[in-house]
Amino acid sequence: MPLKLATTIGKIQNIPNIKNIEIVNEFLGYMRNNGSSEHHQNNNFKVVIAFGNFIGKDNLFLDINKKEQIVKFLNTKIKSYDEDPDKRWITTWNNYLRSH
Repeated sequence: MPLKLATTIGKIQNIPNIKNIEIVNEFLGYMRNNGSSEHHQNNNFKVVIAFGNFIGKDNLFLDINKKEQIVKFLNTKIKSYDEDPDKRWITTWNNYLRSH
């Protein structure tokens, strides 16, 4: 079952870097003021929160400036044939790619 936007937004506070939390909250305000649909917001925030958790407490979103930094995160979504024989991970990988 997909997470509701309110549930996803509640997870922003779990990002391990306070500055990244501030950035995500600014992005939330922008998305709301820009009239983005809840579905679009939810999809974006799932990715941003996951990426914030991936880069950890010692890295800022603002310091991400190389393609390889993003690809390293995306590649955590790759699953083996035994885990995902239908290769559904590819859809997730591509969705996360488009969200950045």
